[in-house]
Amino acid sequence: MTKTPETPLRSFLDVPPGHDFPIQNLPYCVFRRSGEEHPQVGVRIGDWVLDLKVLEHGGFFRETALGEAHVFCKWALNKFLAQGSAAWSSARARIVELLRNDNPTLRDDAALRDKALVPVENVELCLPVEIGDYSDFYSSKQHAFNVGSMFRGPENALMPNWVWMPIAYQGRASSIVLSGTPIRRPCGQTKADDAAAPTYGPSRLLDFELEMGFFVGPGNKLGEPIPIEQAHEHIFGLVVVNDWSARDIQKWEYQPLGPFLGKNFATTISPWVVPLEALEPFRCPPPVQDPEPPAYLSPAGWTYDMHLEVALQTARMKTPHVICRSNFKHLYWTMMQQLAHHTVNGCNLRPGDLLASGTISGPTPDSFGSLLELAWRGERPIKLPSGEERKFLADGDTVILRAWCEGDGPRIGFGRCAGTILTTGRHA
Repeated sequence: MTKTPETPLRSFLDVPPGHDFPIQNLPYCVFRRSGEEHPQVGVRIGDWVLDLKVLEHGGFFRETALGEAHVFCKWALNKFLAQGSAAWSSARARIVELLRNDNPTLRDDAALRDKALVPVENVELCLPVEIGDYSDFYSSKQHAFNVGSMFRGPENALMPNWVWMPIAYQGRASSIVLSGTPIRRPCGQTKADDAAAPTYGPSRLLDFELEMGFFVGPGNKLGEPIPIEQAHEHIFGLVVVNDWSARDIQKWEYQPLGPFLGKNFATTISPWVVPLEALEPFRCPPPVQDPEPPAYLSPAGWTYDMHLEVALQTARMKTPHVICRSNFKHLYWTMMQQLAHHTVNGCNLRPGDLLASGTISGPTPDSFGSLLELAWRGERPIKLPSGEERKFLADGDTVILRAWCEGDGPRIGFGRCAGTILTTGRHA
């Protein structure tokens, strides 16, 4: 018996091939219409934002697992995240149904379409989640090896605990900002190797870090760990993350308690939260882990074949120049392992918490995910098309991070995660 081929999934909206946001993606966002005071939840489709508040108030989600719960007229995604994976899947299926080219419900209702679809240039994007807590991991083995080699030599590059558990530190949720927000060069204490005492002033070794992050869904009660087999049920979706780093401040302060002022001045995230379901076609096995991790970290779960890219544009350049190409699959510790380890001691994660991957560096010099590595502590400055060189970031530099998955089907993109360095806000 010949199997009838499935009709390709298409939207009634015109989304060009290769666009970051086809109907197969549908990332969530929080936005404000022009002239409106309060934001609400939407999804991106092509060059439009679909207003989910309009659909929710029209009763279009009553037949889903959300029922009568109002989650999309809120100022953040937190209440939706708290509903869990069954509700996420059910709501997504309904949104896809309404956007299909063969469904007349939204396609043929001009009044509803005018209310629900907003051109993306007419919206103001907001942070998609009220982020209660933020943890940043250190999960790329190549990055950890590179940095360790700089300071301890290749033979002692990895600390003894690194291959046994995902290492992380607690970041600062209050200074997480949306793509496009300018970044003020931070001030703090630094100390030259040959100096008798530290000095105070602006960081001279400002850096980016190429990362991805995920938002936690329902979370867990205090004292009740999340088993690794269930970890994926608590991962809602991913964003691109730039964990800005002041290397000179960090170097002087990090012993013995780790990052503080060298990290907490700003972290940039992309505005579009891509759900795990959209990434499903790009799932792949994680790297082989040796030694085998403890039982609570096994099985490791999976990762994604996701292209990552960093571009730099100086004040003198007309267009950005790509300086790094990496891939999410280079991470040694998976998201599931990160989440399981975070809760194994009973720590409670809550809807909207952000867990970042740490710098994602690949095996080749052009895939290193920070200037610290790309310019190797300043010993190998990056040469730019403008004739300039960079060891670390200068005022006026714009850093643009991108992520996307692409294969036989449509491209699933994350958009831009960008920030421009402003001169210091130094206080005497």
